[in-house]
Amino acid sequence: MNVPSSSEPLFGDESAASRLAERFHALDPRKLLRLAVEDLFPGRIALVSSFGSESAVLLHMVSQIDAAMPVLFLDTLHLFPETLAYRDTLVARFGLTNIDTLKPDPETLAKEDPETFLWSSDPDRCCAIRKVEPLAKALKNYDAWITGRKRFQATTRATLPLFESDGERIKLNPLAGWTRADITAYFEKHGLPAHPLVAKNYLSIGCLPCTSPVRPGEDVRAGRWRGRGKTECGVHIPATLEAGADS
Repeated sequence: MNVPSSSEPLFGDESAASRLAERFHALDPRKLLRLAVEDLFPGRIALVSSFGSESAVLLHMVSQIDAAMPVLFLDTLHLFPETLAYRDTLVARFGLTNIDTLKPDPETLAKEDPETFLWSSDPDRCCAIRKVEPLAKALKNYDAWITGRKRFQATTRATLPLFESDGERIKLNPLAGWTRADITAYFEKHGLPAHPLVAKNYLSIGCLPCTSPVRPGEDVRAGRWRGRGKTECGVHIPATLEAGADS
């Protein structure tokens, strides 16, 4: 397989992302992951995982390639206890050895959210200090990062590309084209444990105060920030993430 030469830019603009997407769009996600980890961005790529309802798929795939690959986990200090327990279960099950737990800056929390109730009055700012800023700082160490986003999850993700330009980095969405049935089949084939909250119809799991069960017929992410007109935390909005890196 031909990979970009060292003189060909891999990141920094939309055209680079488009070239990568065009070249590798037909690859199976597992082969695409191996290519990214071993050839495109060796030693300079991380998986960002929420250890949520579908996270076990990518975590399992990565563990088969390199169990020591960096996995960035955002502990907002508002997570469900079930999510923290699920993280520990998957880490042990897959033998993952390089979990980098990112937490919000204590001084910022003391100044802006001393009563831990900012999620109610200003959810955008709460996401910024608990997720966007910690991740932006951590990503300075990498040329690329991997997400578990998929087109079927919400109408706002319906055109999600395989590769995206993300400031100075490339963002890879290897499961972008997978369906919910694909996810279910992978769980069953490999005997992966489910997040405990899935049985209660939490299909997209974020922070406890801002996550609710999904009703029949709703998008998978309908339970996130319900009733607020908010659909993303900000880590997938390049301008927001870059601003967080400078804060």
